[in-house]
Amino acid sequence: MTQTVLILPGLFNSGDGHWQTLWEKTLPNARRVQQTEWSKPDRLDWVATLDAAIAASEGPVLLAAHSLGCALTAWWASDRAHAPHAAKVRGALLVAPPDVEREDFPAFVTGFAPMPRTSLPFPAKVIASSNDPWCALPRARDWAEAWGAGFHEIGARGHINGDSGLGDWPQGREWLEKLEELAH
Repeated sequence: MTQTVLILPGLFNSGDGHWQTLWEKTLPNARRVQQTEWSKPDRLDWVATLDAAIAASEGPVLLAAHSLGCALTAWWASDRAHAPHAAKVRGALLVAPPDVEREDFPAFVTGFAPMPRTSLPFPAKVIASSNDPWCALPRARDWAEAWGAGFHEIGARGHINGDSGLGDWPQGREWLEKLEELAH
């Protein structure tokens, strides 16, 4: 990988066994975007933090988002796609987007609903599980279509997190590498 990989965790960050944490440790140019408030996300704050990380990155950027990090990516693209540094983003792997529009979505997560449905200005792949407790498969597929993203259903893998038994998740890394190839 020659591009900077910005790792975008979701609510409460990603723990030790999460594929994002393992990628951060093993991919030489991966770094986690550190939000100031992991347990009480505010969309405006999270978008500003991501925007600053993209602006500060040297060269092209790939986004590796999980859960609320997917909604963050969609909002960043909706709000900031016309910023001069936005062209640095060359692709996004959007894993397990949550249904932020559900009635039972945590009320302490503010500003992420409704999910933006505008086409993303970069190549993207949405990866979803058939038994994700935070998003029904048809909903994830609809978002992928609205965003102009590819869609991959990986079977019954829950929320595609540390509890999903994926470890370093080689298949996800392959998809990330394919996004990097598209960006060249």
